[in-house]
Amino acid sequence: MTRIFPCFLLFSAAVIFTGCKPGTASREKSSTATLTVAAASDLKFALDELAGEYRAAHPSTAVNITYGSSGNFFNQIQNQAPFDLYFSADIEYPRKLAGAGLALDNDVFRYAIGHLAVWISESTAVDVEHLGIAALTDPSVKKVAIANPKHAPYGRAAIAALKFLGVLDTVEPKLIYGENIMQTAQFVQSGAADAGILALSLAMAPQMKDAGRYWRIPPEACPGLEQGGMILKSTGQADAARSFRDYILDERGRNLLKRYGFAVPEK
Repeated sequence: MTRIFPCFLLFSAAVIFTGCKPGTASREKSSTATLTVAAASDLKFALDELAGEYRAAHPSTAVNITYGSSGNFFNQIQNQAPFDLYFSADIEYPRKLAGAGLALDNDVFRYAIGHLAVWISESTAVDVEHLGIAALTDPSVKKVAIANPKHAPYGRAAIAALKFLGVLDTVEPKLIYGENIMQTAQFVQSGAADAGILALSLAMAPQMKDAGRYWRIPPEACPGLEQGGMILKSTGQADAARSFRDYILDERGRNLLKRYGFAVPEK
């Protein structure tokens, strides 16, 4: 007894001195939310910037973003992948998931409309700004990168645009496929492809803008991609997820998306 009592006094004194109670640290730890986000690759630069701003304004919430193809994420979420939010380049994917009962509040939100651009690196001597889509038929352009149309909305849009503009038969033998639109951009940046059909949001990003030239594919060749998202019903961070969604959809988020070449739907 004489050994235990002094130790108890020391423990009590430590609690009084620090002004803390046992268990405070664990409660503080639990008050920090971590959001896991699945996002279409065309959002890479824009959403990274928005997430950084959000974290600065909401230091108690961490945002971990994984970028990839919308179709692959759709399949993963159907198989109970542990995401809190899903931002798709094709709103039909979250609509289907909501129809299957996987969306919180059964809600799907529209956040942007995406467009296409032909992008060529500075090392490729083709005047894409004047030639437009014909740049892809130039003999010096041996490989053209697009996202895989099997699961990437921008890949399907690229095929539709090439067909509409009458160059699909000429360009199709040159096509190589990226797993998603970000990998497609990397193919052109690295020299694995001579040109690429990218999301306009990537072509306009500072990281890409200074490394190459682009020509915007006219909207009539391929209507804008209606992009939408959802909060997963399985999320354990519903309040934080709603807060991040609202941040993207408010005026600041809309203006930043516009700066990256997205159109934004009417509220």
